[in-house]
Amino acid sequence: MSDTTLETSAKATEKTTYAVESNGRLYYPVIGLEIHAELKTASKMFCPCRNDPDEEKPNVNVCAICMGHPGTLPVLNKQAIKHMVRIGTAIGGTVADFTEWDRKNYFYPDIPKAYQISQFAHPLITGGSLRGVGLTRIHLEEDTASSSHDKGDYSLVNFNRSGVPLMELVTEPVIRDAKTAGEFAKELQLLLRYLGAGEANMEKGEMRVEVNISVSTNPKAHEYIEDALRENKPVAKEAFSTFGIKTEVKNINSFRSAERSIEFELERHIKAIEAVLAEGISPTDTAAWKAALATKKLVQETRGFDESTGKTFSQRAKENSHDYMYFPDPDIPKLFISEIPEFGAHEIAAGMPALPWQVRDRFVNTFEMKAEDAEMFVQNSGFRNFFELVADALREKELIKLATNYVTSDLAGLIKKYGIGNESGVATATSTTIAIPVQNFADIIFMIKAGELSSRGAKDLLAMLFFAYYDIALPDTEEYKKDSASPLSRIPRDEILQKSTKEIAEAKGLVQKNDPEALNKMIAELVSAHPSVVADYKAGKEAALMFFVGQIMKASKGSVNPAAAKDAVIAYVQAL
Repeated sequence: MSDTTLETSAKATEKTTYAVESNGRLYYPVIGLEIHAELKTASKMFCPCRNDPDEEKPNVNVCAICMGHPGTLPVLNKQAIKHMVRIGTAIGGTVADFTEWDRKNYFYPDIPKAYQISQFAHPLITGGSLRGVGLTRIHLEEDTASSSHDKGDYSLVNFNRSGVPLMELVTEPVIRDAKTAGEFAKELQLLLRYLGAGEANMEKGEMRVEVNISVSTNPKAHEYIEDALRENKPVAKEAFSTFGIKTEVKNINSFRSAERSIEFELERHIKAIEAVLAEGISPTDTAAWKAALATKKLVQETRGFDESTGKTFSQRAKENSHDYMYFPDPDIPKLFISEIPEFGAHEIAAGMPALPWQVRDRFVNTFEMKAEDAEMFVQNSGFRNFFELVADALREKELIKLATNYVTSDLAGLIKKYGIGNESGVATATSTTIAIPVQNFADIIFMIKAGELSSRGAKDLLAMLFFAYYDIALPDTEEYKKDSASPLSRIPRDEILQKSTKEIAEAKGLVQKNDPEALNKMIAELVSAHPSVVADYKAGKEAALMFFVGQIMKASKGSVNPAAAKDAVIAYVQAL
């Protein structure tokens, strides 16, 4: 829809609006998320089978319980429940004292019991918020088996996943654009990893996003959302009558796909609404309005998302809760959280790590980092742990800020270039191992501050340490072959590992020299060889002398401090 635009604060100077404009009319998106995430435990939710998402052989982590054999009894997984309590604490939700599990009845080949053990009336967690999005509930259930449909004219079912602890989080319908939805899902993934509750790798199916989308013609829809956000409370019940027809897109396995599915659905909804409005039908005539939208294929339903086309497709009519005929599972005892000492609020709080938003705030405010630099450390625990140790060694803010540049640019660049961390490099790694010793890296920063290393020298020294400590052969290119005296030419790895940082720098001629007599001799030779440069400078072209500085740095292979070289050149020429 070429003439559809999303209003932002750049367009609306008084107030940011999330209304979508199309053909001179405003439309009001209403989005809610349902996110499933597998929890990291040794065994499954209700049986002792291994919870191993990396198991490649099908149907080996199974038993009579997770296969739904008659006469078997489920037993609750204590670690899974503890994960839930920690998650609820982190997002500021209410941890239920009383909770129970229910049978969610439906038939599908990946449900061996013909029902799923889930939670309906009494979820473990209610309320709370994450990245500014209010939450309705978080409950704990068992995952289904996984099905494969690409082997021929039949399907295969793998029950290794059947019964794995599965968290389901439901947001309030307060999201109004695709970007916010993507950011929320990313922050949840981070939170689960920080808490050790799950890896939430979407490409493995360990975290799956479902989006509920509707578009309203009534501005009150967004007014209700604003009220809920401002007062940090659930969306008022009367708000739902102002929302549009809701569609659900299920089982999305990437953040980008979640955003793309929302963008496509918003456009599809708006096109259908515009077509009905063009027929003269008013949204206030509810029956006629819904009937007309149905002719445009806009109905309450469940849809899938095709990543190759970027489009959603109809799957089935959307079920309601009564379709599942929930009732409490008689085989699982009721649970009173207050009766479990280790789940007490004080005990849980004492064991909580720093959370993503706390780390983000500390790196921006304490270390005075740019937000984008801080985000790299928030996302990657290997870089974060390394940098904090470096900061402890450096202590001074000026040195820490300098170290930030060398970690986020130079070290991260080397790690990404040579694929350290995982097959995709640092861009997607979540816990890159930094092999370079903290003290060696800190020494580089100290030497820069002392004027012993130039920026170029520091980069070369860091590269040498990188190749040595990761045991990577130097690239077989002319860049590294052309000069046997180059700092990046091959140096015995054992020699680097045994020497101090300064000793390595001295051995490779990287330490900046401050010999005024030798420097003046170089300048005299340059002035004699290039009198026109001096003439240009005398004529008012001050930048001309930078030619001399460049020649000095080249001749000295970077061993002269460039600032000292510049000062010496100016002093020499002005004295002529």
